[in-house]
Parts: sequence; structure tokens; C-alpha cells
Amino acid sequence: MLRISKLTDYGTVVLAHLATGSHREVVSAADVASATGIAPPTVSKLLKLLGRAGLVTSTRGANGGYRLAREPEMITAANIIDALEGPVSITECSAADSHCDFEDVCNVGSAWQRINVAIRRALDDVSLVDLLHSTTQRAQFKFAGLPIHVEPVQGKKL
Repeated sequence: MLRISKLTDYGTVVLAHLATGSHREVVSAADVASATGIAPPTVSKLLKLLGRAGLVTSTRGANGGYRLAREPEMITAANIIDALEGPVSITECSAADSHCDFEDVCNVGSAWQRINVAIRRALDDVSLVDLLHSTTQRAQFKFAGLPIHVEPVQGKKL
């Protein structure tokens, strides 16, 4: 199953919190934890990882804290996943550092690589602002007979 980790989900919530209001405002990790309901140690870990990835900046001192490193429109879902999980690669041969023993004789690898590129492009098309303001009605689809919901990107129709 293709699914982001709970840590990445929480990372998105943390970034969304920093993007609300004035994203230039410095907010303490404790304030982020309090506002989001995410445990303080988890928030601290996330902010450190997001800082290493260049998505947030930190300021030390009594009035220190964290803020977005760039405009929320310039932070994509792909950036968030890359920061917290590494680059998207749905199969071994989709990874940049592939070590598949069957790559030379595989008949389906190029198809999976095309799918991986399509997923990456879709993640690059969704910004933090899109994640925050997804108020359009959700399209309904079925997969294996079960209903699933897909959020359209703002301004784009499914």
C-alpha cells in the first residue's frame, strides 16, 4: 500500500500551523505542540528534520522559535515527503540508487518508473497552501469495491 507515515502526516500538520496567520512569525516548538495537539518531543523531532531540509528556519534565544523558510506556496507535498521519508520510489528500480538484481531482465520496470514519475509530478503540483485550503467537494471513486475520496488541487477539476 502506498501510504505516508504518521510522522509525515504530523509534519504536514506542523507546517500547516506555521503557514497559518503570518508565516514570518517565529513560533516556539511548545506553542506548535500546544496548538496542534502533537506531543512536544515529536514536534521537536519534526522541526529539526524540516529545518535540515530547508523548509523551516530556527532562531535561538528567549524569543526564538521556528518559521517557514519560504512562502507556503513554494513548499510542495513532494518537499514534505522528501524531507521526512526520502524521495518517492514505489519500486526498487524507481529509486535513484537502485540495487535490483533483476533490472537487466525485467519487463515491467520502465512502466513502474513512469508511474513513479507521475506520482512525483502530482506531489509537486500540490502546495502547502493547497493542503490548507482544500475546501472543494471531494470526488468519489471506488477501489476494490470500497469508496475512496480524492481531493482535487485547487483550481483543477478531476
